[in-house]
Amino acid sequence: MAADLIHNKVDVIAAMSGDPSIRAAIKASSAIPVVFITGSDPVQSGFVASLARPGGNATGFSMITTELTAKRFELLFELVPQIRTIALLVNPGYHREGMIPRVQQAASAKGIRLHIVHASAKDEFEPAFASLAGLKADALIVGTDPFFNSQREQIVTLASRYAVPAIYEWKEFATAGGLISYGASLTSMYRQAGVYVGKVLKGTKPADLPIQQPTNFELVINLKAAKALGLTVPSTLLTSADTVIE
Repeated sequence: MAADLIHNKVDVIAAMSGDPSIRAAIKASSAIPVVFITGSDPVQSGFVASLARPGGNATGFSMITTELTAKRFELLFELVPQIRTIALLVNPGYHREGMIPRVQQAASAKGIRLHIVHASAKDEFEPAFASLAGLKADALIVGTDPFFNSQREQIVTLASRYAVPAIYEWKEFATAGGLISYGASLTSMYRQAGVYVGKVLKGTKPADLPIQQPTNFELVINLKAAKALGLTVPSTLLTSADTVIE
């Protein structure tokens, strides 16, 4: 796909569907500008030289999703304090480096057992959720993955069917019926990426556009989902929530 874009002599490539697309776009051409959104560290991933001075032909936005994984664990534990065993759903072909160790550290600090469950295709979500009962998992953290985001309706439906409290990264999961989410605003990130694309089209070099990171994060709680699970949302969570879905 990246090669096709180069062949069609596009003026800029917007790589928004995960690190594989970013890597392919950058590798395809050193001349065509690339504006990206990534959940990983773009310097560590080799996309740019530094956050302040990207260098090369690429720039964009880092959502620091891995760093927020431990925070999601804390929020889920606050909502479901009786947790003794927790599961983390990851895509084995994509999961972020450092995500699992961060959750392991947070779980270990509270004496909670952690199980890792995998799904990398649509037909793997059902057995993954079905395995939670055997693992005696009291709650679930859904890892960051563009594929998971594209399948959020199925994931939220399965979480409801198997009655497992789950926390997600994006607000879109909670609005689709998920229990709770915490992360940057996808809408805001895509809008800002569009602004960067506009600047590049007007002649600004990607090397002159620093990598941006979110400064605000959304906590969304779905009270209807909480009620279905028999959960009482603590007032501290309700007052700190950016959005409460009735």
